[in-house]
Amino acid sequence: MSTISRRSFVQSISAATLAPGMLLASAEAGASESSALPKGAGANYADYKHIQVTKDRHGVATVTLNYAPLNLLDEVLSDEFDRVTRQLEQDAGVRVIILQSAVPKFFIAHSGLRRVGSAPKTTSNTRTFRLTQMLGERLRNMPKAVIAKVEGIARGGGCEIALAADMCFAAIGKAVFGQPEVVCGLVPGGGNTQRLPRRMGRARALEVLLVGEDFSAELADHYGYINRALPADELGPFVDRLARRIATFPTTTIAHLKKAVDMGSDVSFSEGLLVEAHEADLCVANEAIQARVKAILKAGAETYEGELHFPDLSANLPPAD
Repeated sequence: MSTISRRSFVQSISAATLAPGMLLASAEAGASESSALPKGAGANYADYKHIQVTKDRHGVATVTLNYAPLNLLDEVLSDEFDRVTRQLEQDAGVRVIILQSAVPKFFIAHSGLRRVGSAPKTTSNTRTFRLTQMLGERLRNMPKAVIAKVEGIARGGGCEIALAADMCFAAIGKAVFGQPEVVCGLVPGGGNTQRLPRRMGRARALEVLLVGEDFSAELADHYGYINRALPADELGPFVDRLARRIATFPTTTIAHLKKAVDMGSDVSFSEGLLVEAHEADLCVANEAIQARVKAILKAGAETYEGELHFPDLSANLPPAD
């Protein structure tokens, strides 16, 4: 397939995937009119009562949820999380986001059940996204790496937020994952009926969803629920090192990598290769990326000694744009 036809094909895929995005934007507008984006992408993060955001010089933003006693994802925390993720998405100074909790024993307990009693007793034939789904999709689609650091209970909507991140790491002996909605007679509405089968296969996903019991960090690791489980005292340093390493890479590359993975996973393998090729072409055509390749060559790439330690060459490069 020629370059021209390949790119035309990818553009057609992009157009085909635009409709859900348009629906997402429409749903967000209707669901969160009060969640206006703060003025200026570089605005500070002082306007949140239950969320603290710190940014370091590497471009890593640490988002700490502090809504005692449970970090319950009710109307209050959902609204703040909606607003802060909108702001982070537009903040050009942020390359990597770490999600964590300051509440002992809880990452996010779950979504607020009290909303069930006030929910409409009739449903529309027009399908729309739920708020927790939209929050997860924002994390998945933003052109930044998002890492969940779980050191407590993440059930229901809390588990869905953790798994919507690009990566999820958990503390052994502290982290707990689960989808207990079935116990209440509910179907999870934040995305994990779709994420879990893709992560761990249908049978294990149904074990999680139909039994409604807790999964330890170790078992979650074994099932492919999360990236990996780590000793509690090693989790923080590991995630910090990972985030800072990713933050040294070009922002445009992070964005294209995420897009290639996400678009490719929803089509056939051959079509996914075309998506990958297009995103790779966009990086190669970028002048900043070309300059970075030259700098890596200058630092020792394609030499015997340099290739023995290739992943470490980036430490000697100037900050990526």
